[in-house]
Amino acid sequence: MTYFSAIVWDPSPGIDLGFFVIRYYSLMFVIAFTLGWFIMKKIFKNENESETKLDSLFIYMVVATLLGARLGHVIFYQTELIWEDPLAVFLPIQTVPEFEFTGFQGLASHGAAIAIIIAMFIYSKKVLKKPVLWILDRIVIAVACGGIFVRLGNFINSEIIGKPTNSDYGVIFKQLGENFPRHPAQLYESAGYIIVFLLLWFIYWKTDKRNYLGYIFGVFLILLWTVRFLVEFVKEAQVAERAEWALNTGQWLSIPFILVGIFLMVQSKKKPIA
Repeated sequence: MTYFSAIVWDPSPGIDLGFFVIRYYSLMFVIAFTLGWFIMKKIFKNENESETKLDSLFIYMVVATLLGARLGHVIFYQTELIWEDPLAVFLPIQTVPEFEFTGFQGLASHGAAIAIIIAMFIYSKKVLKKPVLWILDRIVIAVACGGIFVRLGNFINSEIIGKPTNSDYGVIFKQLGENFPRHPAQLYESAGYIIVFLLLWFIYWKTDKRNYLGYIFGVFLILLWTVRFLVEFVKEAQVAERAEWALNTGQWLSIPFILVGIFLMVQSKKKPIA
């Protein structure tokens, strides 16, 4: 069958430098962290905070994001890996059924979110010497920006795919060996994160809401996880046996974040920065 309106997606695996191939997914992470650093540098300058503290923040964020995202994937989506192939939890290999170098595969944004909150709590106590909500109100602007590029990386990798559109519309992921169009769910989510980033940027720079602890962080939790919740309706379930659930794993995990966001927005009016 011919799909006249569908886009056939079959990108190269990366940028071939001859002696080394730069994987697009890795490149998207580099772009995300780099842009995040510049965003936070601008914010720290506006807040008269030392750039030395910014360097520490970068390290905390990189470690928390990668470690949390990997652990989140294993805990929420591939728990059996803990006892079936424990080395594969943290190393870019598999030993079962045979040894193979796989690269780092399987990252969950919910796990990254939890790890970032924990890391920012530690960072605020040991380095920043400010309330944890102060840094969370600001770091989420960079996180929203980073999410845009991470989802673009997923699209390039033909992973976290959408459901079949059952029409001419959609993207044919040729590398999956398919010949029918699917929803480009990764692009939907990336577009949603652009909106979230722009709204957070506007709130921080154009309103006084940054002076209310937890307000921007609350807005972030509500908006970002609502985007995730809605896009999940057109995503394929990451765990096949959960496909028949009323809501999939990603949606169930998003609900608590949204509720916490609502609570923080309400409470923020009671916690202005002194």
